Amino acid sequence: MSGNRLQVEDVKVFSDAALGFFAQTTGHQAAVRTAYLLDGAEPMVWNDFQGRIELAGRYRGSVTFSAPRGLLTHVLLSIGESDYTDASHRDIVGEIANQMSGQARRHFGDALDISPPRVLSPDDAAMPPASGAAPFVIPMLWDRYEAHLVVQMERELGTPP
Repeated sequence: MSGNRLQVEDVKVFSDAALGFFAQTTGHQAAVRTAYLLDGAEPMVWNDFQGRIELAGRYRGSVTFSAPRGLLTHVLLSIGESDYTDASHRDIVGEIANQMSGQARRHFGDALDISPPRVLSPDDAAMPPASGAAPFVIPMLWDRYEAHLVVQMERELGTPP
């Protein structure tokens, strides 16, 4: 790829972090389905809970992990948690966003400024991210549930990869 487009390995950093969360936390592997570029005419893919990190520096944009309530409840159940409040569900997506942040820091180093992870309400998630780049949507299956990783970031023009 050329210009300000991301490389496959740049996007894979985030899916690997989310996959790692499920493997480490629940002992059950998640699977990545075929990723696609979200067309401007398609609606954004948001579920009940979202954890997002904002990116700046040589790269700009955001990465959001979006999961339905059922998936997060099942994660809580699998780790022996008995609190199924919205706060507990937000904690799970926040932790996944935190793991994505850590993986991104190791992969991109000083080329990336990463905001602390934020947990968004459905209304917040609907707001367009800072980057104008077309988002990559990476569907993820865990147990019988589907979550989505939305990577919307680009390299600043004129910066080396």
